[in-house]
Amino acid sequence: MDSSIISIGISNPGKPIPQREISRFMQIAHQLDELESRKLQFFYRVSGIDSRYSVLEDFEKENPVDFSFFPKNKALHPFPGTKARMEIFQKEAPKLAFEASLSALDQAKAEPGQVTHLILVSCTGMVAPGVELDLIEKLSLCNSVERYCIHFMGCYAAFTGLKLADKILKAEPNAKVLVVAVELCTLHFQKEYTEDNLLANSLFGDGAAAALVMKSDKGLSIKNYLSQVIREGEKDMAWGIGDFGFEMRLSQYIPALLDQGIRNLATVFEEVFRVSKIKNFAIHPGGKQILQKVQEAFGWAPEVNFHALDVLKNFGNMSSVSILFVLEKMLRDTSLEGEILAMGFGPGLTLETLHLEKR
Repeated sequence: MDSSIISIGISNPGKPIPQREISRFMQIAHQLDELESRKLQFFYRVSGIDSRYSVLEDFEKENPVDFSFFPKNKALHPFPGTKARMEIFQKEAPKLAFEASLSALDQAKAEPGQVTHLILVSCTGMVAPGVELDLIEKLSLCNSVERYCIHFMGCYAAFTGLKLADKILKAEPNAKVLVVAVELCTLHFQKEYTEDNLLANSLFGDGAAAALVMKSDKGLSIKNYLSQVIREGEKDMAWGIGDFGFEMRLSQYIPALLDQGIRNLATVFEEVFRVSKIKNFAIHPGGKQILQKVQEAFGWAPEVNFHALDVLKNFGNMSSVSILFVLEKMLRDTSLEGEILAMGFGPGLTLETLHLEKR
């Protein structure tokens, strides 16, 4: 039997916040004039996102006096520092991770005590003792469970978590590995009106997902994987820890770089995955243009992005969590069967691929 993803649980904080309401908050926060406000509203309308989730309630408030995290003034002064943001992460991330994990275990009818390995994935918060220790307590996992943390790898990190789970299972076939990704991207909102911040502020949302991976003849079996670095994009997607949260560099050139990189790797993909024979694809919904460029680079029909576009529309880009949301939809889609090629992107510019088969 192959290592298989047999269940995926998902969770989000609060209720969905319409993109138009987030746009209104951004106009206040950036202190935009009428012309720039209209430009921003248009940018948000064509983003392919209808709603996102956040652990912060401020993004849906019309009046700064109602803010609970940001200062109660239009200038957002004094702007919250990294410490204040990490305190929210430490409080809220374990709750979302627990909800997603409990759902994954319930779906698989697995007892928490059966979990032998716990892999935590996040690039939006770090604390020690960490979220994984909170999960051990909340889920009543065995104190002897082996735990691993994958931090700061960005949107492709869930691929790394799933690959690690597969390697563990190859060494210990009786293991049951819980891979948990939790991202609170909206904690890192930046008010400076730059191109990088405009893109990031328009895309990212909060959520968590957990995948139970074990040897099984059901679910999504892990067949193969491949990692590639597109060096030309090294400076176009990056994270850094600043005084006011984690700062992201997110260039408008990323879709074009991915398009070029994928076209250059076409022969490699065919040799490794026989991609021309695969009909199902799970692409990280990093943005509408990214999905379109990947689809065009491979010459696929637009329909291949059906599940990814749905996740983008309703949740935005939740960094490492997003691909697990896409795979969760594909796992539940009774009309879908056979091979799946999953693909994600992150700082580096790193391209991760995972070859799966739904059975």
